[in-house]
Amino acid sequence: MIVGVDPGLASTGYAVVRREGTRLVAVACGTIRTTPRTPHAERLRALHDGVAGLLDRHSALEGALEAWFVHPISRAAMGMAEARGAILVAFAARGLPVAEYAPNEVKQAVTGNGRAEKGQVRAMVARLATGARAESDHAADALAVAICHLNRAPLRTALRGAG
Repeated sequence: MIVGVDPGLASTGYAVVRREGTRLVAVACGTIRTTPRTPHAERLRALHDGVAGLLDRHSALEGALEAWFVHPISRAAMGMAEARGAILVAFAARGLPVAEYAPNEVKQAVTGNGRAEKGQVRAMVARLATGARAESDHAADALAVAICHLNRAPLRTALRGAG
């Protein structure tokens, strides 16, 4: 079972996906939301606890996170970095490995185009994973991250064997 995450301070998308033979099955997906009115530390705790609950409920084996690259230092960038940290701690506390994928790598893996638009990603995850019903773009992105990770598994296994 893989938990894919599209991190964000206000909206974090999540997806739980498993492989059944050659099929991918979306077990759960949705969005963890926080509001600016909530104290910052409580928002981070809500993200951590939301992801931790998913990991425990679904007996996750590993995780995949959309990497986030931002150049200008801003308040939004700091919030995103802290949100990612809270989410990564949930995985680390359970001893679960986490892979990170650049947004263009995820889009390439799911649509064949590293510059695909949100609508294209949503359409493809619905085709690629049985039961994939994303309520938001964040949930669709989390599904795409999990699908990217599962589809990269044979390459990771081969590289481990070659080392």
